[in-house]
Amino acid sequence: MQTTLLGILGLALLGTLHAQDSIPVQADFQQDKLTGRWYSIGLASNSNWFKEKRHLMKMCTTIISTTAEGNLEVTSTYPKGDQCVTRNSLYTKTEQPGRFSYTSPRWGSKHNIHVVETNYEEYALVATQISKSTGSSTMVLLYSRTKELSPERLEMFTQFSREQGLTDDEILILPQTDKCMADAA
Repeated sequence: MQTTLLGILGLALLGTLHAQDSIPVQADFQQDKLTGRWYSIGLASNSNWFKEKRHLMKMCTTIISTTAEGNLEVTSTYPKGDQCVTRNSLYTKTEQPGRFSYTSPRWGSKHNIHVVETNYEEYALVATQISKSTGSSTMVLLYSRTKELSPERLEMFTQFSREQGLTDDEILILPQTDKCMADAA
């Protein structure tokens, strides 16, 4: 019985590691070029919070900067009701350039973040595997340097999200808004 349980746990761990390895990372990732202002254009997720809040979500502004230690400080400002809410996250670099980790102080969830693809001047596609005590989820974000992206880039985001196992109901092109956009530096 114990051997069977260990075998099952081992396979589950192997599956998790394989899932993380199956998400590509930008070749020759150049972290300094990722810094600056981005707009969140697309968001896809199979998490419960996304399903509950999807109808309320709008485009937000994200500022990425590098810390002295070489990690990423990610500051997102988004509309929530009549207010602008700012959330700061510290993405810790890993041994693989373009891959970061983050632990949510609020929820205790662990985030394995991959910069999948970017040309640094137009768009960035970021995939995150999130694990917490209640289970795991996938999130894909599409960032843009401007408030609009070409239909080809939007389709690339949709297709990649589907490849990660997300359904069309779990993929959202965020509605544009001017609210909270001027506040971000």
